[in-house]
Amino acid sequence: MKDKVTIIRLQEMKQAREKIASLTAYDAGFARILDEAGVDILLVGDSLGMVLHGDETTLRVRMVDMIYHTRLVKAGTRRAMIIGDMPFMSYTTPAQALGNAARLMSEGGAELVKLEGGRSQVETVSHLVNQGIPVCAHLGLTPQSIHKFGGYRVQGRDDASAAQIRTDAKALRDAGAALLVLECVPHLLAAEITAGLDIPVIGIGAGADCDGQVLVLYDMLGISGRQPRFSRNYLENAQSIRVAVKNYVDDVKAGRFPAAEHQFE
Repeated sequence: MKDKVTIIRLQEMKQAREKIASLTAYDAGFARILDEAGVDILLVGDSLGMVLHGDETTLRVRMVDMIYHTRLVKAGTRRAMIIGDMPFMSYTTPAQALGNAARLMSEGGAELVKLEGGRSQVETVSHLVNQGIPVCAHLGLTPQSIHKFGGYRVQGRDDASAAQIRTDAKALRDAGAALLVLECVPHLLAAEITAGLDIPVIGIGAGADCDGQVLVLYDMLGISGRQPRFSRNYLENAQSIRVAVKNYVDDVKAGRFPAAEHQFE
């Protein structure tokens, strides 16, 4: 088995320009397959509300759901880093965030916690990091704010919103965020932010110049009932789920995914 993936290892990968492959996971069985296929990061995403529960958004996912599924993923994982999503309204204040993040790590086994938002989350990120809790920030299309955005729309296309994402990315890094997820932003903006930050940037619908890529597992396997433009059905031409996941990892590592058709202008 390869060495355990840690924050230090991810930093080394960024510096060496070695692409980081990530997928969502929600249970021990899939976690084991992904881990053995060489996926670097398993994100226990609140996307489980949509792909497992059948909801239209992630907003009904509860803290207890995230702890439960993170614990399952932990049971099937040996090498990959495990990031647990902080669900909707679980981090409205730094104190609330600290209590819930501590549970996600101590009860669920998460190694980092992920939260959405820019300027409004700087104090919370700093508070968590000062208490020894590593944080993954999330900018661009943040699904917990879907009603504010008016739907699943690409973010950062106009000058003002692009400037805000740039500013927020640096502010979150300065607050101590160890990783940043950029979702559904123009690829040139994502490339600029990735080059300008010394922390790894993981893209989803953010182009090939990010330090790594993440997809929702069920989208990548073509079983979610939808196929986002930024995703690809890897099971379509594979003999098994294991082969599909391995092909995805290989494509990310080699820079073959995402291709031009998976990114936004």
